[in-house]
Amino acid sequence: AERAGETEGVREREGGSPAIHEYMTQEEEWDRDLLLDPAWEKQQRKTFTAWCNSHLRKAGTQIENIEEDFRNGLKLMLLLEVISGERLPKPDRGKMRFHKIANVNKALDYIASKGVKLVLMVETLVQTTSAKEGLLLWCQRKTAPYRNVNIQNFHLSWKDGLGLCALIHRHRPDLIDYSKLNKDDPIGNINLAMEIAEKHLDIPKMLDAEDIVNTPKPDERAIMTYVSCFYHAFAGAEQAETAANRICKVLAVNQENERLMEEYERLASELLEWIRRTIPWLENRTPEKTMQAMQKKLEDFRDYRRKHKPPKVQEKCQLEINFNTLQTKLRISNRPAFMPSEGKMVSDIAGAWQRLEQAEKGYEEWLLNEIRRLERLEHLAEKFRQKASTHEQWAYGKEQILLQKDYESASLTEVRAMLRKHEAFESDLAAHQDRVEQIAAIAQELNELDYHDAASVNDRCQKICDQWDSLGTLTQKRREALERTEKLLETIDQLHLEFAKRAAPFNNWMEGAMEDLQDMFIVHSIEEIQSLISAHDQFKATLPEADGERQAILSIQNEVEKVIQSYSMRISASNPYSTVTVEEIRTKWEKVKQLVPQRDQSLQEELARQHANERLRRQFAAQANVIGPWIQTKMEEIARSSIEMTGPLEDQMNQLKQYEQNIINYKHNIDKLEGDHQLIQEALVFDNKHTNYTMEHIRVGWELLLTTIARTINEVETQILTRDAKGITQEQMNDFRASFNHFDRVQYSYLFSSKKDALHMFPLRKNGLMDHDDFRACLISMGYDLGEAEFARIMSLVDPNGQGTVTFQSFIDFMTRETADTDTAEQVIASFRILASDKPYILADELRRELPPEQAQYCIKRMPQYTGPGSVPGALDYTSFSSALYGESDL
Repeated sequence: AERAGETEGVREREGGSPAIHEYMTQEEEWDRDLLLDPAWEKQQRKTFTAWCNSHLRKAGTQIENIEEDFRNGLKLMLLLEVISGERLPKPDRGKMRFHKIANVNKALDYIASKGVKLVLMVETLVQTTSAKEGLLLWCQRKTAPYRNVNIQNFHLSWKDGLGLCALIHRHRPDLIDYSKLNKDDPIGNINLAMEIAEKHLDIPKMLDAEDIVNTPKPDERAIMTYVSCFYHAFAGAEQAETAANRICKVLAVNQENERLMEEYERLASELLEWIRRTIPWLENRTPEKTMQAMQKKLEDFRDYRRKHKPPKVQEKCQLEINFNTLQTKLRISNRPAFMPSEGKMVSDIAGAWQRLEQAEKGYEEWLLNEIRRLERLEHLAEKFRQKASTHEQWAYGKEQILLQKDYESASLTEVRAMLRKHEAFESDLAAHQDRVEQIAAIAQELNELDYHDAASVNDRCQKICDQWDSLGTLTQKRREALERTEKLLETIDQLHLEFAKRAAPFNNWMEGAMEDLQDMFIVHSIEEIQSLISAHDQFKATLPEADGERQAILSIQNEVEKVIQSYSMRISASNPYSTVTVEEIRTKWEKVKQLVPQRDQSLQEELARQHANERLRRQFAAQANVIGPWIQTKMEEIARSSIEMTGPLEDQMNQLKQYEQNIINYKHNIDKLEGDHQLIQEALVFDNKHTNYTMEHIRVGWELLLTTIARTINEVETQILTRDAKGITQEQMNDFRASFNHFDRVQYSYLFSSKKDALHMFPLRKNGLMDHDDFRACLISMGYDLGEAEFARIMSLVDPNGQGTVTFQSFIDFMTRETADTDTAEQVIASFRILASDKPYILADELRRELPPEQAQYCIKRMPQYTGPGSVPGALDYTSFSSALYGESDL
């Protein structure tokens, strides 16, 4: 009634005051015309009726005539309950007039209690300034990408119908083909939009297309009312889109984590399999029988250290880095920690690696010792053969001689000669005692050194010893026989006897000299070869004296021949007392003279070889004494850098990357030193007094340097990842690092190795740990008010295993948890509930409609069947699935 009165008043004013039109704006004139236009009033009534029905439909009813259907107040109260979501007082059910008035008053009292003026109530509900501007902004944002659409108001901007079609296409492109619309067909566009909205979006047709198109300025309130229905219809879709995005994000994180877990399992399996195959090879200490076979083993070991092991060192380091990065990502995304398969933990790999290095330790030393052993065995075996051959040649036929009984038919002179000859033989036999003992001693040493052909050596030695015993027995028996005959024989040629006595020792001396001059020698230093040269020079100094003895012996034989000739004796000129002839003495003496310069030459060649070995030692030492301190310096710089980290983490990362590149560029020096080391080993040089660094020291230091720089870079990468994921500023990260470093006591770990009582130290890095007291002091310094219960709670977070220490990563995780927000299982469950329209389960079709295909399939594959109340075929339990993402599961 008030609205009708307002219309009549406007009509009266319009007729009575023509001059007022001069001051009206175009929009005010439109408003005036609308108030005076009966069609406008009809359109308002129709729009309001449709608007009321769009809400009453939710309660299962509707109205056709506002005045008649709201007269008893019942549907008016129902409309207010649907709009507000609140319960109104119980209505009166009578049909009397006072019952109807009471119900209307209850509705009006409720409206007044909410602070709404009764006049123009509905228009006020949909036309507050903030609501109008918000709805207009929403329309502009949604229709911005569409051609021929420019929403600036709620009247003229909607006349061509493209705005309504654009809203529908933006949210449901499957319902309308926007590219086929014609701007010149506004009525067709509007009717198409309203039909689709009514059929598919449950939005009633509140307006007539002709009224909107043919009216100069369509009713703003009516269009706002109709457009607001689109807003409410699509608001749920936007909420579902947000929920779908959250689920996509969570699932993407989970898929990446699973990929990293599978990659870790694969790399760990390959590394452990390589270690399993390598350890038995390194533990095999079965010696070979020849030098060539042992040299082949040494070359195989060099290939292992140079080619096969370095890539595995890198793989092991990268595996630890990947494991730490994965665990950090899991902590950041609030996921449970990754537990590798049994036997593939980082600690398992470290233990296997330790067993590998334990097996490797001493393998090279064993190889070199075996080579030295085989070298000595070959030398001893050759020496045994020479001495055995010399003895066998000497002993050949001696038993037959001792068994002869020629003295029975000999003259006295001949018997005396036999006796003297036998005495000379005994002297010779005694002189050979040392050689037999040497042969036995060499055979025993060959047995002790496990010579591969020890059986034949033992057999030959046993024959020599048995023959020696037999010679001793036969010699004793013949002496006894000759002494019995000596009484019968008195004529002995003294000159032959003297010759025999002097020739035999001299012959032994020549034989010994020839053995010494042909003796093999092994030396490992210049001093040793110089000692042999000095001994040889001393031997040469004795040659004049020996030559005098030779001439004296030969003069005896000359005297014998002279006596025979002088007295025309009919006896042989041969000496009956000696097996050593003048020709033999001459031959052996010439042999000695030939061997002396040969010995000189071999000693000088060995001296040159030792000088060459000394140059190799000095060349290796010169490089090792530079590389060793360089590695130590770089270790100290990295340790100092990790302690004194300041400024942005990216700058620290760049500095560490530069360190890493410098280290990689230095690799060629290590390779050159490896080449010199190989030359030294091939020359069988086993010690080096010019340096305390061995190749093993350099290798261990180099591997440790590479591992340390890689782990330090990984720590900074982890800090960057934590900072970015948790939203920590650089200043906060610097404060965390400064506080931790202040209470992290400076402690160092050392790698020790010794050579000739020299102790080498490579500093590894700062300890990177705080004990409980230091951690408590650190928290107090950062403003925490700690009681015992609160501190115990915090310690259970940062030291869950009760190790007694707090790492820097645990410290960072704790500080970020204090400020950062993370996804939770409850948030994911709430997001799935939105997609499922508040159902306790979700269907596969709903997942495919709301999520991308890959992640929808991921959920369908992993979600268990829902078996709770209201279950339908194909229902999936999204609550259990979401809880599994954040709890203990096989994901």
